[in-house]
Amino acid sequence: MSDVFTTRILNVTTGSEETVLDLTDACAGFLDEVARGRDGLLNVFVPHATAGVAVLETGAGSDSDLLAALHTLLPADDRWQHRHGSPGHGRDHVLPALVAPHATLPVIGGRLELGTWQSVCLVDTNKDNPDRQVRLSFLG
Repeated sequence: MSDVFTTRILNVTTGSEETVLDLTDACAGFLDEVARGRDGLLNVFVPHATAGVAVLETGAGSDSDLLAALHTLLPADDRWQHRHGSPGHGRDHVLPALVAPHATLPVIGGRLELGTWQSVCLVDTNKDNPDRQVRLSFLG
């Protein structure tokens, strides 16, 4: 079974600011080790109630645009019923409904099949928890 399904946990630190953290290189490195030229699926999962996984362009402003859009959709104010943590922290618990905590991506010939400008990213608006885990699973 280990030849068909392999999984690994990445421990990442996102810091004390809202962030879009590019995981593409870590995903590619994982696939280099486990896919060995095979086709399959890579699942990226964040087991946290306040983070998500997005596939988007980074470095050209889209990551900042995403955070700005999330601020518009999910303001960090006192409207949220979930009230522990930093002011407005309740919004962080709504985030995974808009930015899912998972993505399943095609792997062709052992390589992640992304569009030219696409990156796999962790989206984390929770400034109270900088320590995150990301589970990478390859099914080939």
